[in-house]
Amino acid sequence: MDTSRLKTLPLFESVPDEDLEKISPFVSEVSVSQGKSLVTEGDFAYEFMAIEEGTAEVTRGDEKLAELGPGDFFGEMGLLGDDRRNATVVATSPMRLLTLDQWDMRRLEKVVPSAAEKIHSAARARGNA
Repeated sequence: MDTSRLKTLPLFESVPDEDLEKISPFVSEVSVSQGKSLVTEGDFAYEFMAIEEGTAEVTRGDEKLAELGPGDFFGEMGLLGDDRRNATVVATSPMRLLTLDQWDMRRLEKVVPSAAEKIHSAARARGNA
């Protein structure tokens, strides 16, 4: 993963380049098509996703909660524990996502604890899908 791509995301923009070099091996890229369900309300949460390109809609039950776009992230509660998803997120356009799963987050905590704490702080502050 090219660290300059991570730097474009608000979550990582203040992380020093040398830390981004250590983070990048843990981050995966995934492309999805419009209509793809990214997370489903009630499922166990194991993965954090940041939107690099595209848009998505967040719903809880029949209620639309938000629209997400480049720079937004969701699923961060899965990095804090074994919580269930509190919303559904569906791609409303083709998307490119950067992902970090719970197991890679644990490894990241050992390699770059300061960056891991930044992600944890953002997750605690938002409490989103």
